[in-house]
Amino acid sequence: MKKVLLDENLPRPLVKHFSSDFEVSTVHDQGWASKKNGELLTAMVNASFEYLLTVDRNLEYQHKC
Repeated sequence: MKKVLLDENLPRPLVKHFSSDFEVSTVHDQGWASKKNGELLTAMVNASFEYLLTVDRNLEYQHKC
C-alpha cells in the first residue's frame, strides 16, 4: 500500500477519491499543520510517506531533506 500525504492547501474530502491501494492522510490528520515545508518533508519521510500532493509551486526550492 502506498502512503500519500495531502498538503493543507488541498481540500480534505479529496481523501475519499483514492482507491484502496493508497493509504491517504492529510497534514492536519498528522498534526503537522504548523510545520514549514522543510520540516514537513522531513516528517513525512520519517513517517514513511511516499508521496506528497500539494499545489505549492515553491516546495522544491524549500526542502532541506
